[in-house]
Amino acid sequence: MRFWRLAVPPLLLLALWQVVDGPAALAALRGVDPLLWLAALALLNVQILASALRWRLTAGFLGQSLGRGQAVAEYYLATLGNMVLPGGVLGDAGRAVRAQSGVGLAVAAQAVMIERLAGQVALFALLLPALALLPGIAAGPVLALGVLLGAGAVLVVAGPGWARRFGAQMRRAWLSPGALPRQLALSAVILAANIGAFALCSAAVGAPLGALALVLVPLALLAMLIPLSVGGWGLREGAAGLLWPLAGATSEAGIAASIAFGLAALASGLPGLLVPLLRR
Repeated sequence: MRFWRLAVPPLLLLALWQVVDGPAALAALRGVDPLLWLAALALLNVQILASALRWRLTAGFLGQSLGRGQAVAEYYLATLGNMVLPGGVLGDAGRAVRAQSGVGLAVAAQAVMIERLAGQVALFALLLPALALLPGIAAGPVLALGVLLGAGAVLVVAGPGWARRFGAQMRRAWLSPGALPRQLALSAVILAANIGAFALCSAAVGAPLGALALVLVPLALLAMLIPLSVGGWGLREGAAGLLWPLAGATSEAGIAASIAFGLAALASGLPGLLVPLLRR
């Protein structure tokens, strides 16, 4: 069952508490600057709104009509679902199912997948050059990421029929006339909002990252993609605890910053609770 993942976050956080100075991490979290945390929360809401618009844009190029209000409401609900349900993608699956009217589940699912994939592509596009800020460890990650991206491109171009069909839909969504500039603009806003929110949370616990936020935050966010947790909890904190010392901060500060970011992300999805109530 997927719900065994519910046990992963508390177990990982408990392990981190034992490995690092747990009370110091808790003290940093208690001392969070509320204004900086609220600014991070605002940025995460900007990210949700821009993501909803990117989904609507992507769906439109695939022949699926989504109203702006529908896209925003569904994205808030999906964000909350991704944060509290095991696997981190059940919220997205739900919005694909609910939005399938008129086009079918296949197209609706492709629109959701391509929209989310755009976010990962943007993250890698920033991370690859940003790793140059860490020259001592850059070569290995750059090579690994390059191999993964190359393998994905080969699969889309020369893989099985389903992969080629998905690749064709990606080209429609991203390379149709007028698509690419809007896709790039929205992806840039979303990525900047995510990184900015995490950096603000880190500053809020007394650990400003400076320019290294461009590499440390994406690496911490990538840990959330591992489907072994709920909302990335535990995995993200572990990554931050390992990475933050590269910026001269403590592991405890990294864990506190990650928890503050996780709480802000959870709070940003709470308006999704209103969606079912309003629809009734």
